[in-house]
Amino acid sequence: MPWTRFESLVRDTSNERLWCRFAPFNEPKKTSDMRKATLYLLLFLNSFRGFSQDSVDAAWIWQEEEGAANTWMAFRKTIDLDNVPLEALTKIAVDTKYWLYINGEMVLFEGGLARGAAPNTIYYDPVDFAPYLKKGKNTIAVLVWYWGRTRKTHEDSGFGGLYVEAEWAQDLNTNASWKMMAHPAYDPTSGGGGGSANRVNAYNVKFDARKAMADWTDQAWYTGGFDDSHWHSPTEKGKANSKPWGDMVERSIPQWNDRGLSNYPSLSIKQGKSTIMLPFKNTTDSALVISAKLPFNQQITPYLKVRSKAGNTIVMDTDNPFNLLQSTYITKDGEQEFEGFTWFNGPSVAYTIPKGVEVLELKYRWTGVGEMTGTFQCSDGFYTRLWWMARNTLYVCARDNYMDCPDRERGLWIGDVADQTGAVFYTLDEPGRLLLKKAIDNTIAYSDGDTIQGLAPGFGAYRGTSSELTGQSLQYIDQGIWSYFYNTGDTSTLENAYPAVVDYLKLWKMMPNGLPEHRQGYANWVDWGVDPDPVPVNVILYYMALESAKKMAIALNITEDIPWYTQRINSINENFEDEYWQGSYYGRQNKPLEERTSALAVLSGLANEEHYDILVDSVLLPVQKASPHMEWIVEEAIMRTGQFEKGLLRMKQRYESQVKMGWLTTLYEKYHPQLRGTYNHAWNAPNYVLSRYIAGIKATDVAWSKYEVKPNMAHLTHVKQIVPSVKGDITLEVDKTADTYALDLASPAQTTATVFIPAKELVSVNGKVVWKRGRFKNKLPKVKLLQANEEFISLEVKPGIWRFEATENRK
Repeated sequence: MPWTRFESLVRDTSNERLWCRFAPFNEPKKTSDMRKATLYLLLFLNSFRGFSQDSVDAAWIWQEEEGAANTWMAFRKTIDLDNVPLEALTKIAVDTKYWLYINGEMVLFEGGLARGAAPNTIYYDPVDFAPYLKKGKNTIAVLVWYWGRTRKTHEDSGFGGLYVEAEWAQDLNTNASWKMMAHPAYDPTSGGGGGSANRVNAYNVKFDARKAMADWTDQAWYTGGFDDSHWHSPTEKGKANSKPWGDMVERSIPQWNDRGLSNYPSLSIKQGKSTIMLPFKNTTDSALVISAKLPFNQQITPYLKVRSKAGNTIVMDTDNPFNLLQSTYITKDGEQEFEGFTWFNGPSVAYTIPKGVEVLELKYRWTGVGEMTGTFQCSDGFYTRLWWMARNTLYVCARDNYMDCPDRERGLWIGDVADQTGAVFYTLDEPGRLLLKKAIDNTIAYSDGDTIQGLAPGFGAYRGTSSELTGQSLQYIDQGIWSYFYNTGDTSTLENAYPAVVDYLKLWKMMPNGLPEHRQGYANWVDWGVDPDPVPVNVILYYMALESAKKMAIALNITEDIPWYTQRINSINENFEDEYWQGSYYGRQNKPLEERTSALAVLSGLANEEHYDILVDSVLLPVQKASPHMEWIVEEAIMRTGQFEKGLLRMKQRYESQVKMGWLTTLYEKYHPQLRGTYNHAWNAPNYVLSRYIAGIKATDVAWSKYEVKPNMAHLTHVKQIVPSVKGDITLEVDKTADTYALDLASPAQTTATVFIPAKELVSVNGKVVWKRGRFKNKLPKVKLLQANEEFISLEVKPGIWRFEATENRK
């Protein structure tokens, strides 16, 4: 029987059967084809559940023409309810974003996820309407923003569209009975987002209030009393799961955390820096710029309320030189308010106010993915502020996907995501973890093993062989995919990713010297810093990826792959030292000394531990050529050698200039003296290093079922950490003096913690002595002695609230 390969899925709507179409091919690429078949089958079945093109009377609707790009379309529907249901779950899908109003109230701010879960798919949002409904007439209004262009994070379908399906109210299903109008106040020529395919997907917002939609009674278009008799009937474009939008897949992360409109901490005139109070009227002869300071660099939409004559132009921007977006508002007569719906970011918002305009209110809406529930504080204010800045950087680089930066690209660069991954588990709550799962799923879905070599997601112009960034693909396997599984226990995501992992690793060939042959890839790039050497760096990253892939195979019980991994791991381990040890550092002869290769050698375990001291003193501490993309790796390597004070010293030397910038609340793409690039770049991860090694909290088993608490205080006297693990928050607080040591731990359910206490004469747990002069006295049933030596006493404890105290016995 000849080999066949998966080609497509076909639905027979006459009898609701699913057919898999296969076609012959010459070589048995079983793994990639099985992965593709499985992926599309899962996506199809997910879309099929609850959606039937014949049984559901709902259609994609839009104007007759496909677009156009940067179109804002308003939709309305009024339904009559005899009773309000307890739950009114409704499915909403759009290309690209939408704002939902029910009975005049905005109930969802910026729905929709950038398209899609995989090629030829689109996300839908499940939304419960019940809390906003009333008995009698209910008006549902949806403002849809169609981007109409494909860039690094979004696949344009080519058609604007709205789809609403409600089993609880068939009258609400989208069809030609809805009302529709292209919103005349939004200017489709607003521009913005940058000119290349690697820039921001969204556009500027330009809104002319003189063209705003309101009827003769001044009712807003989204309210129940608005007269929509002159509006158009939309065109029905297709049923659920139809092209060009593709199969519907449920939104993979929660809706944004919408914190509502907030006042700015301070307002000032930008030129004079003088503080102002509202209301404020520009009585000068020229425009004034009001600088509205934010608490820190955030994803925001700007709001204003003004009194003005018609025709004045107010521009809202951020004090961010890399920002590619802004909102522009042209006034009507009288008192009015406006919020620009294209989000941007920065430390402050700049409002350009024309002369004669009276400003009544200025506010902002901060939205984002979940919450930053993790915290770190210590007795050295430098590291407390640095952790906070790194936290802010991580959060501002997370939305529809994890991104390299929020202002220049918003691209799903997997090397940046790998840098972010460790910090996610010490900083963000469940939505942040789900966004990491989405990053992995999207990467696999857009990495076609037949056409794309590498694991970079192939959106738009990036689809094809140019997607292979070798170092990032390897880094993603270890620090991204494996780290995600180890911290969450999400086996299904690992199962989905594993075939692509093994396929990619098998593209690498071995050389006669027992080491992998270098792959050029799309770009022979590993770091922005000075003198990077991609050859030994990729050897080590390949080794680390092999080790993680082997652990994946063990976790998934794919035993047939394990010997292949083992053989290559052993080969690299046996030959690395001879090839790359240069007497005081790891690298290649006749190449400039740099620290990245030596740092990765330590982290991977390829470095001989006898070299640790010389590596730290001659390379890892003094040589500072890495960019932030690999700086955290160097700092972690020093910590891994046990020289925590030196690790903190390097961290301070590298970040001190930024921490001292009082206005700066996130971290730069590069270091002094350059400081080029964005000042909120994803690959800054000092918070991971501080949490993992100084607070000393790390998972020691999958999904944090077991974890270790081993603070390494160095010169610090106080450390406090909250870790938002998948089992619940782990709260740690440590205080240290010359004679005493106190550690408070709140350990969540379904965990076992190993706590390391300095080996002093007396150790008590919750007020009861368990260790005295070298002897363990077990008085607590949930405490177990594991080990004791001259440095530490390690105790195993079950979930609960614990206080450990260690003192010298002075009696």
